[in-house]
Amino acid sequence: MTAHEVSSFLAKPIGEMLRERGHLSEKDLTKGLAVQQEIGGLLGQALHRIGAVTEESLIQCLSDQLGLSVITTAGLPADRRDFLSAAERLSLPPAWFLAHRAVVWIEKPPDGEVGQETVIIVSSDPLCASLREGVEAGLQRAGLGRDGTIHQSLRYHLADNQTIDICLSRFIDEETSDEDDEFSDTSRLRELAEEAPVIDYVNNLFTGALRENASDIHIEAYEPVAVVRYRVDGVLHERAKFGRGRFDAVASRIKLIAGMDIAERRLPQDGRCTVRFAGNEVDLRVSSVPSTWGESLVIRLLRKQTELPDLAGLGLVGRTSDVLQRLLSQPNGVFLVTGPTGSGKSTTLYRGLEHINDGHRKIITIEDPVEYDISGITQIQVKPEIGYDFANGLRAILRQDPDVIMIGEIRDKETATIAAQAALTGHVVLSTLHTNSALAAVTRLKDIGLESFLIAASVRGLMAQRLVRKLCKNCCQPAVNTEGDRYVEKAVQMSRGAFQLEALSANWHAQVGCEQCADTGYHGRIALSEIVEIDDAMREAISDEAPPSTLLEIAHKQGFETLFETGLRKARLGETTLSEVLRVCSGDYV
Repeated sequence: MTAHEVSSFLAKPIGEMLRERGHLSEKDLTKGLAVQQEIGGLLGQALHRIGAVTEESLIQCLSDQLGLSVITTAGLPADRRDFLSAAERLSLPPAWFLAHRAVVWIEKPPDGEVGQETVIIVSSDPLCASLREGVEAGLQRAGLGRDGTIHQSLRYHLADNQTIDICLSRFIDEETSDEDDEFSDTSRLRELAEEAPVIDYVNNLFTGALRENASDIHIEAYEPVAVVRYRVDGVLHERAKFGRGRFDAVASRIKLIAGMDIAERRLPQDGRCTVRFAGNEVDLRVSSVPSTWGESLVIRLLRKQTELPDLAGLGLVGRTSDVLQRLLSQPNGVFLVTGPTGSGKSTTLYRGLEHINDGHRKIITIEDPVEYDISGITQIQVKPEIGYDFANGLRAILRQDPDVIMIGEIRDKETATIAAQAALTGHVVLSTLHTNSALAAVTRLKDIGLESFLIAASVRGLMAQRLVRKLCKNCCQPAVNTEGDRYVEKAVQMSRGAFQLEALSANWHAQVGCEQCADTGYHGRIALSEIVEIDDAMREAISDEAPPSTLLEIAHKQGFETLFETGLRKARLGETTLSEVLRVCSGDYV
C-alpha cells in the first residue's frame, strides 16, 4: 500500500483529531500548520517539533487514524538475529534501517500450519515514502511477495521513538552504526544541527525523558558509540545508543539551542534555554565537559508548570510536618534546608511558600534558575554574567518591602550576612545550604564566616533532606528483613533510646519489578528528612560554640530523628527498602 493509498482512507486530519481529544489548542494548531507550510513534511511531525503535542498522544491518534497497532518493547523480538536475518533477506543493510528509524523482522506461520511469511515493519513514521519504497523493493528481491499481492506479506506497526531507539541499540553492532564522515566535519556542524533528522532525534530525547519523569539526560561519547542515559528517581538508566560519528551533530544541536559555542570542544561550557513540549514550558540547563572520546553532555530538565505535591506527598508527615509548619509561621528568622543537589530542597521550600502565600504578605524569591512559577509571588532570576548575583539581588529585594524572602542558595559570607541581618530586621528568610545533615549547617555557616552569636540570633530552624525511591505498589512483596531489624536495634542503642518505633509489627517489603515501574521495583520518590527547631537551649549552645555532640543531644530531647532513622521508619512501614535507605544515607547515622 502506497502513502497515497493510505491517505485515501484516513479517518480525520491528524490536527483535528488531536484538537478534539484535548491534546492540542487551536493556537498551536495554527502554528503547526504554518511550520508545515514552511518546512514541508507531515503536520504531526511539525506539531511535535514545536512542542505542541506529546509523542504519546500523536502516536495514539496516528494509530486510530491509520488503523495500525502500537508496539511496545515487550512486543519486539529479543534476539538480534531475527532483525539481522530479516535485513539480509530484504538485501537492506542494518544501517539503512537505522537511518530510517525502523525495525524489521519476519513472522513465520505457526508450526504445522501452512501460510506465507509476513514481514513486520515497526516505525514512528510508516508513511515515509523512502521507507516504504525500500522495503517493497526488498520484498520483491526476496520473493516474499509479487505485484498485486506484495502487501499481503507486509504489515506495519507504530512505535514511539524511544522504543525504536532501544531496539536499534540492542540489535545493531557498534561498527554497523557508524555514520558517514560528514558528521565529524566541523564546518558542517551548524548545518547538521539544523537538519530535520537531528532536530527530531534531539526532540525525541527530551520527550522521552519527560515521559519517564527524568530529571537529567546524560549523553556521553565513547570510542565506538555514544550512550544516552536518563536519571529517573535519582538513578541512571541507559535508554539509547547511536553511532559515534553522529554524536557531534547531536551535541551541536543541544549546544545551539542552549546558546553555547558549538565550535568549542576543549573547554567546559554551560548554557540554558526554555523549550516547549506538549504545550508546556521546560527549562533546560546544559553542561558540557571535554572527555577522552569527545564531550559529556548533561541536561537538567526543570518543569516550570509541574504541580507541587503537598507535604504528605513529599513524605513529610508527623513531627516533621508539624515543626515545619510552625517554623514557616514565624514572623521572622532564617530557615535552612540542606542536602546535596537533587535532594528536593527547592521543592520543599516552594511548598512552604505556597503554604504561607495568603495574599497578605509580600513574598520575593531570588533563584538560579526559577524552577516553578507560583502565582502571587515575585520571582527573580539571577544573572551572574552581568554581576547580578545572590548578594546584589538580595540587597535590591530588601528595598522592595518584602515580608518573606527565598534565596535559592547561600554560597558565600556576603549572602549569608545579608540574610541574617534581614532576619534580625523582621523578615522571614528561606534558603538552602549544601551540608550532609541539619546540624552540620551550623558548622557550615561558621566556615562561611558568620559569627556564632549571629547564627544563634537569626536562625529559627534547620532541616536536612534526601530522596529515596518508593516501592512500586503493583509488584512489591512482603519480606522478612533480619538485617533491618538489627539496624533498628542499633539505632535505638546509639540514640540512647531517643529513637523508638511504634509497637506495630514490622511491614518490610522487597522490590520485584514489573512493566509499570520499568522492572526497577520502584516508582516515584519520597523525602527522608530531619528537622531541628532552634529553641532557647539550642540557641545558647550555638552561642557558646558547643560541639556537635551536644547539639545532637539537645535535638534528641525535641524528638529529633536523623535521616537514617527516618529512613528506617519508612522502610519498616513498607514504603521503601533498607537498601534504598543505605544507598542514600549510608549507615553512618547509626
